Amino acid sequence: MGNGFQFLDIILFAAVAAFFVLRLRNVLGKRTGHQEPPPGRDAFSAARREGERDEAEAETEVEAEKVIPLPDRSRDEAAEPEPSRREAPAGATEGLSGAGLARIKMADKAFDEAQFLTGAKAAFETIVAAYADGDTKALRPLLANDVYNDFAGAIEERRKNNQTLETTLVGVDEAETVDAELQGRTAFVKVRFRSEQVNTLRDAEGRIVEGDPNAVTKVTDVWTFARNTRSRDPNWTLVATESPD
Repeated sequence: MGNGFQFLDIILFAAVAAFFVLRLRNVLGKRTGHQEPPPGRDAFSAARREGERDEAEAETEVEAEKVIPLPDRSRDEAAEPEPSRREAPAGATEGLSGAGLARIKMADKAFDEAQFLTGAKAAFETIVAAYADGDTKALRPLLANDVYNDFAGAIEERRKNNQTLETTLVGVDEAETVDAELQGRTAFVKVRFRSEQVNTLRDAEGRIVEGDPNAVTKVTDVWTFARNTRSRDPNWTLVATESPD
């Protein structure tokens, strides 16, 4: 009898539980694979995705601001070639000389332009006389190798032809610096000499081959002297000659 009542109680409790389950199901509903997500969660997800997208775009813009665009080198190189050293225009010689002399003075504190020109004038007179006399020993310490070879070659050519050169240096009217530059440790100074000379070339019999012993000729020579500014030797060497006239 007691067992029967217990069995009825179990059935009753089961029925009540089933009733409440059905009620909860009707109130809450159930999710299926085809149902739309709850509006609140979808809005939150969309907002989060939008925020992430905005943040990514903002970072991209910041990075873009950090990028410095490179110049159009194809246009620049075609339109603006690399600077190169050009010949100075006429009338700019004095400026070149002044700038070059200033650099030489910085490299050699003992350099004095006036004293240099005095020495250059003396060297000019000595070299002209030694060349006319064929004195290669006197020329050797005053000339660079290339210049010496040219002078010695001309002297040897005169000897082979049994010719003699008579030169009278009447005077040096002008000796002025026309250009100067410093290349590494070596100073180069170009000097223009204007002089009056009498030059006569004679053959073995003393006959005049060239020139006039009675005519004074005005001669312009441009000589370039060089010296290592670190050297203890104060002497300059003739490294190039030209005759603009």
